[in-house]
Amino acid sequence: MVSQDQRRRQLAREKFLRQQQRRTSARRKARVRNAAIASVLGVILVGSVALYTTDVLKGDDKKDNVNAEASASPSPSKAPDPCEKPAEGKVKELTFKKEPALTIDKTAKYTMDLQTTCGAIPITMDAAKAPRTVNSFDFLVNKGYLDHTKCHRLTTEGIYVLQCGDPQGTGTGGPGYTIPDENLKDPRLKGDVYPAGTVAMANQFNAQTGEGKNSGGSQFFLVTQDSPLPANYTPFGTVSKDGMKVLKKIADAGAQPADPQTGNTAPNATVVINKATVKKS
Repeated sequence: MVSQDQRRRQLAREKFLRQQQRRTSARRKARVRNAAIASVLGVILVGSVALYTTDVLKGDDKKDNVNAEASASPSPSKAPDPCEKPAEGKVKELTFKKEPALTIDKTAKYTMDLQTTCGAIPITMDAAKAPRTVNSFDFLVNKGYLDHTKCHRLTTEGIYVLQCGDPQGTGTGGPGYTIPDENLKDPRLKGDVYPAGTVAMANQFNAQTGEGKNSGGSQFFLVTQDSPLPANYTPFGTVSKDGMKVLKKIADAGAQPADPQTGNTAPNATVVINKATVKKS
């Protein structure tokens, strides 16, 4: 016969095991989520001496992913490209020593229009809440910095974003300067979710170490569907309804397997910004 004391100890052990199982499951989910965030939004800025990554991207985990992909059944055929060929022209190789002086009007409205091979993507930018970010894009766009650049990443699992703004097209490029994080307490980010249509900055932030704040450059991402992300990435704009239709077309075409060198999952669609403009209204 089991005594009451033995029964209490048994129940305590069972409770402890359940807690351990829950913690193990939570850590596993966190690792997967961190890997997705780091692989999509991590940026190596020009001149940086370190790349901030999560541990899940290092060592055996990376090998396991490669082995799993190699042993998997053949991937389905690539979706047809829904976009047009890029316009003639070359990316300008521009680098700047410091962030441009603040010259925009914080009380005015600014629109950044991305004329892409897949259609126009107008973005309303919030100069009042993210003045230095909007000012930076006003400066870069007027220099032709984004013209003929390709959007190098598309993520369609876990988080849903198209990443652009790197003249090198590898995820490693930047303008030579960094800008501070802004507007991270925007009410739209309630519950650590970036709503569909949000345009935000990519950066080097590592949530595990706390390093990489205020490291935005020129790379940004456009959210194609509501995406669970911590509020660490400056939200500075919103895609128009017509622009969302273009993003849907791009997302529906899917993404390519991760590049073994860069880790990028490039969109199947040929997404190139033929011309970018910023207008004040």
